[in-house]
This record gives sequence, C-alpha cells and structure tokens, in this order.
Amino acid sequence: MNLDPAILGRVAADPALLADFAALCDCGGRLAGTDSERAAIALLKERGAAATGRPATSLPARYGGWRATDARLELVSAGGMAVPCHPLVRTCATRGTLEAEIVDLGRGTPEEFAAHAGEIGGRIVLVRHEYMFAAGTLHRRRKYEMAREHGAAGFLIAAPLPGGCLVAGSSGREAGEGIPAAGIALETAARLAPDHQGPKRVRLRIAVEEAPAETATLLFDIPGKTEQVVVLSAHLDGHDLAESAMDNASGAAVALAVARALAPSVPGFRRGLRLAFFSVEEWALTGSRLYVDGLSAEERARIALDVNLDSVGGSPRLAALTSGFPGLDPFLREVAGGIGAELRLYRPLMTNSDHANFAAAAIPALRLVAGFDEVASNLRYVLTPADTRDKVAHGELQAAALLTAAIVAAACEASDETVRSFRAR
Repeated sequence: MNLDPAILGRVAADPALLADFAALCDCGGRLAGTDSERAAIALLKERGAAATGRPATSLPARYGGWRATDARLELVSAGGMAVPCHPLVRTCATRGTLEAEIVDLGRGTPEEFAAHAGEIGGRIVLVRHEYMFAAGTLHRRRKYEMAREHGAAGFLIAAPLPGGCLVAGSSGREAGEGIPAAGIALETAARLAPDHQGPKRVRLRIAVEEAPAETATLLFDIPGKTEQVVVLSAHLDGHDLAESAMDNASGAAVALAVARALAPSVPGFRRGLRLAFFSVEEWALTGSRLYVDGLSAEERARIALDVNLDSVGGSPRLAALTSGFPGLDPFLREVAGGIGAELRLYRPLMTNSDHANFAAAAIPALRLVAGFDEVASNLRYVLTPADTRDKVAHGELQAAALLTAAIVAAACEASDETVRSFRAR
C-alpha cells in the first residue's frame, strides 16, 4: 500500500499532539456526569472542529446517572479501624451499614467461586484486580457478576499494586438489583485474609444518588468520494482517582492528531472519515452502544471499519485487537510493514472498549492499545491514582499517531474487495 508521505510528515511535525494530551489531563479524571467530563466535551468539540475543519455533530446520549456521596470501610476484626475504599461506578448503595464476613477468593476465577460456593451467600466477596491489557484476563465486571449470582452481600476488589493505592472501575451494574461494590488497597486485602480465628469481619457503607442523565457523543465528518466512511473513535471519559491520562486522554489526543494529518487528504479518498468521541465508555461501553444501536442497517453498512484508540500511551509496544475479523489481520500486517512499525495482532474479541459494540453489530472493528501482555508497563497504573501524564512519553503518542494515520488512510483508500474481506468471519 502506498501511503502519501505528506500524511506521515504532518503527524511527525504536529506541535499540538502533546498540548491536546495535556489539556485533556488538565480537565481531570473526566468521570461521566461531572464538571470534569463537561470540560473535556467542550474542549474536544472545539479542537475536533479545528482538526477536521468541520463543526461537531453532538448526539445526546441518555444514561442512568450516578454519583457516590459517601464510602466508608471499617475493619471490625481490627477494632473498627477505618481504611480507604473507592466505590465502583454504578454500585448500588448499602442499606445503612452492611456488616458481614469476608470470603477471600484470591484472583476470583470461576473455579475459585465454584470451590467456595457454599461460603459466599451473605458474605462480602474479596477478589484481586488484574492487568487488563492481556490475553486471558478476567474482567472485574465478570467477577462482580459471579459474586452477585452466588448470593454475596457485597464485593471488594483489591488494587494490583502496593503502596496503598486504591482501584477504580465500573461494577458493571446497569440499574436495579446489585450488590455494593468498592475498590480497596492491596495492603487492606492482606489484612482481610482469614486467620486461625476464621474469616475477618468488616462494616461497609456506600451512599449514592441516581437519576436519569445525559451526555454527548461528538461526531466530525469529512466526506470522501463515496458514502462509505471509516470511523476513528476514542472515549473521552475516565475516573476520578487521577487524570485518566493513559485511559484515555492518550487515545483522544492521538485521534485529534490523526484527524489533523488526514483532513487535507480525505476529500480525495474513496471513503470519508468520521471522527467520533464517546463518553460513558467506563460505564459498560454505554455511549458507543447507544450510537451503534441508533444506526440504521444502511448506515451500518456504510462503515467500512472502526479504528478505536484506547490507552495507546504507557508503552512503546502497540497491539491491534481485531475482534474476530480475520480479514483485518493481513491488512494490518501490510500497513504496519509499509511504515516499518511493529504491531502485535490479537484476534479473539475482547469486550473491553468501544470497538466491541461495532463488532457486535457486524461492523469490522479493532482496538489499538499499548502494553498488551506487558504487565511491567506503565499500563499497570490504569484505574489507580497513578494514571497520570508522566506515565506517557511523547514518542509513544507520536508512534501511535503515525500507525493510526497509516491504518485509517489505507482503509479509506482500500479496494471494495479488501473492505469486503474485513467482514468475513
């Protein structure tokens, strides 16, 4: 595939990439429903329009609004000592204060749940958070659901790193029934291990407010020669423990840089470019699900590919998760080889970012991510207070932008036969 060197030149010379990244981090953690998220939406509306030369189309995204107003954890077995905890997004409240014994299920695998099935009912399940960017990872939401299915009274998940840091994330609860859930420090989990006196006992209190809420999906369309489009997507929301720098200020900033680099060329491409920023991704991929569900069959058919950028900083090594679409693999190998970039390919569908909603609708989709299967990378700090801008190097953002620009440009210019091959499964 022949890529116009001027496109890569524009990426390499882009002075705004790092500035966009810093500006998104300056907004804060960008938890949906907060002033921080609203500031990021306003910023991306302005900078997306500048990057593409097109005004934003802002689509309403209605969802179940939620915020925690109180979260407390006390170790009854240690004389009522209070320890920090962080309520998981969309957790339900406790009814007053929940006092119960802890059942420690280690990693929290299905096998561990099965082995302790008779001990879970009425107790608070404790599991460990895993490195999310890896083959075979067991997602937090699945562990929460298994705890609920086994009759647990509550759910605690321990951070993967020492140092007293907490862990954030979504419980996975949409609405209605659930169990109270919070993240705790690794050191707290160690204190909750059973001893010769038996299981430890805790008191947990979580208070929340829930009400219908609305955020926005931002779209910027640059038409090509046909009605077909390539979607370049990234989520803008995050969590309130830190700056959500890797997850996902990195992806949003790179998406802006790619749009800037491609904007002069897209009108001459076979397919147009749609730059999409979704929110409430951290809430079970809600924003992109609402968007995809709202597309007609004809609109879905016009999308040749979704290239989703999520956590593309924090390591120089990039991977493409190709969502079970085998036709994407040879295409990506050729594109990456054409610019001398290393790219790992992982085919099984991982439902861990917005690409999953496109894939579920039979739209070819991939997620570009840094640090896949690289547990020592800075991505280990995602969902902790250490997800800050210092964990991301400018060169990592630039490399992600160069590869993404090459992928998107190649998809915009690919033959119809190649695009049809994307959909084969």
